[in-house]
Amino acid sequence: MRRVLSHPARLVSLGFLLQMVVGTVLLLLPVSRAEGAPADLLVAAFTTVSATCVTGLITVDTATYWSPFGQVVIMGLIQVGGIGVMTLATLLALTVRGRLGLRTSLAAQADSHSLDLGDVRRVVLRIVGLALTIEAFIAVLLTLRFALGYGMGWGTAVWHGLFHAVSSFNNAGFALYTDNVIGFVGDLWIIGPLCLALILGGLGFPVLRELLSGAPARRWSVHTRLTVWGTSTLFVLGILAFWFFEGAAGGTLAHLPPAQQAVGALAGGVFPRTAGFNAVDYAHVTEETEAITMVLMFIGGGSAGTAGGVKVTTFLLLAAVIWAEVRGEPDVVIGQRRVAAPVQRQALTVALLAVGLVIGSTLVLMMLTDIPSLDLGFEVISAFATVGLSTGITAQLPAAGQVLLMVLMFLGRVGTITVASAIALNTRHRHYRLPEERPIVG
Repeated sequence: MRRVLSHPARLVSLGFLLQMVVGTVLLLLPVSRAEGAPADLLVAAFTTVSATCVTGLITVDTATYWSPFGQVVIMGLIQVGGIGVMTLATLLALTVRGRLGLRTSLAAQADSHSLDLGDVRRVVLRIVGLALTIEAFIAVLLTLRFALGYGMGWGTAVWHGLFHAVSSFNNAGFALYTDNVIGFVGDLWIIGPLCLALILGGLGFPVLRELLSGAPARRWSVHTRLTVWGTSTLFVLGILAFWFFEGAAGGTLAHLPPAQQAVGALAGGVFPRTAGFNAVDYAHVTEETEAITMVLMFIGGGSAGTAGGVKVTTFLLLAAVIWAEVRGEPDVVIGQRRVAAPVQRQALTVALLAVGLVIGSTLVLMMLTDIPSLDLGFEVISAFATVGLSTGITAQLPAAGQVLLMVLMFLGRVGTITVASAIALNTRHRHYRLPEERPIVG
């Protein structure tokens, strides 16, 4: 047992598992369900895993199945899962003891992707402070819109604003409406703040810190350059592709005026990276849109943030490796800096393992059900990339299929933590320090 607990990545994984157990127990309490909603262990466990892994896949309607207490539990699971179990544990250690032990520091380091043990205290405090500040700002914007634009009472508006702010910043995608946010598809004052929150959460804390420092773009680190420019490019391509296919005759946005179509396209291009909110019914989108969304979900967002996927840094590093190989160059160079060979291997490992897991899981679901394979692949990628988008088949899957999705969500959430932990531990040794800049992978 001591050997298991000595590795920070295992500590983080155990922390997530403990949170899932506690969350399942809380959601099984009668007070967590709406009147008449039956107690169901699989429903409680699935919802807990989805919230803890900030995914957003659901088998029951969040708005009607769970009571206000149950919804508060879900929001708490999202918040703790997004910021990180070990990050909050580190804050507790700071409060109680006023210092950090080596093991606690390493565990927090694995979750915050910090590479300097002496810097963990400051990084953790900044992570939590920045997260709460952004969530509060988004909550205010949403509250004002719900109250002034939709006639909600201030109490209800505050609750809805807070819940969706936490859900969006942590890239969870849980919503307090039966149709998620389809009813707001053309409302920029709802879609805009949600997109802003998930973008900030998905960039990752190292990138946000560097951007907030005010450093000019020419002085950005390779990691920040890859994340910002890669994310921006994918957002633009995703928005334009979604608008092209869904704004045409018969598309899910075709019935809207151009201005509202633009807002719907914004949601369609941004939400898959990896928020889980859906402003249109993905059961009725074109196959082209479904395929493009699968690619966006698989790539995901930035490292050390609340987004999932294989990460945009991994994707762009592999693209740089391919480009260097095609040109016959001996080194992979990004921004006039050589990328270390271990980082290239990590990117390749993450990508190939993800591809293998997605293909294998899709094949298993194909054997368990007769649902179209494209929809099954969409569901599997959504679970593994902790996105939460669905064509509506989650509740139709057999129990074994839902358990498989739970495993995928867990692996997708903790898998990249293991990679980051390996980098953190290895860079403690003097002989491992390399002259190359090391973008965060995973």
